[in-house]
Amino acid sequence: MSENLKNSQKPSLYGENREKEGKILFIFNPVSGKAQIRNDLLDILQILSGTGYKLECYPTKCSGDARNLLRNRTEDYVYVACSGGDGTLDEVVGGLMENTKVPRVPIGYIPSGTTNDFASSLGIPSDMKAAANVIATGRPYDCDLGKFNDDAYFTYVAAFGLFTETSYETPQDLKNQLGHVAYILQGMVDLGKIRTYRFKVECDELAITDEFVFGMITNSKSVGGFADITGNQVDMSDGLFEVTLIKMPANILELNDIVQYLTRAVDVSDLVYQFKTSHIVLESDERVKWTRDGEFGGNLKRVELTNLHKALQILAPERS
Repeated sequence: MSENLKNSQKPSLYGENREKEGKILFIFNPVSGKAQIRNDLLDILQILSGTGYKLECYPTKCSGDARNLLRNRTEDYVYVACSGGDGTLDEVVGGLMENTKVPRVPIGYIPSGTTNDFASSLGIPSDMKAAANVIATGRPYDCDLGKFNDDAYFTYVAAFGLFTETSYETPQDLKNQLGHVAYILQGMVDLGKIRTYRFKVECDELAITDEFVFGMITNSKSVGGFADITGNQVDMSDGLFEVTLIKMPANILELNDIVQYLTRAVDVSDLVYQFKTSHIVLESDERVKWTRDGEFGGNLKRVELTNLHKALQILAPERS
């Protein structure tokens, strides 16, 4: 027996509950990340089966499939495992949150997308078999969740402006071929047509009205694959978002500073509002495109974001 399978049978998630009857639901996106899961699917199934629980598998067929499945489920599971990009995870989270028929259960995540910010922030490996072992041997980690207006959620970022159209306007084939570089290329193309967004921003910490080229409300240690862009003191279970609002640059030099900030976390505090909050409202006189976890979030004049403190449990590596 391989070392991976030996480790996958370690009874650490629920102790003695490993020997009790129960079922794991494994949802996977078969085309995410260059259809990466095809090479590892058998190993993943062996690792998850090695937990002692029955395993039910469901490959997604279209956008919204995972969300609908979990929203309407009536069967209880020990936990739900999923594999795909940030969008797949977002659907799983949304479906679990919207289901009132059965108790919410921990989520195991095997990333296979292009950036996988949420997974990397929690220490979940990018190697799919290693991530499956985390599901089998890890511990539930309490994690905050973002509520987007009254009808949607986000796991790690809600954003508008510069770069935010990159993910949902870059074709899936381009994402698969270029991986992380696809996000950067599309963002650079958009630099030639920068526009501003006038927002009234209100939260407990401040109330401002200003012109912004970019804004993000996050609960992640990386965004777009860039580590520490939201700061170096991010706690994903503290009940607080990290907010970054970037003002319009006056010239090319300031624009360059902003690009460097987005890619290398250079200090440009004179052009940036950066703070923490648990609740924030952003209002504009015009409709603004928003993105949630890299997917299109709507054309909206008003967005209200609320931090749902420790609303999720994610299976993550055991911490020392």
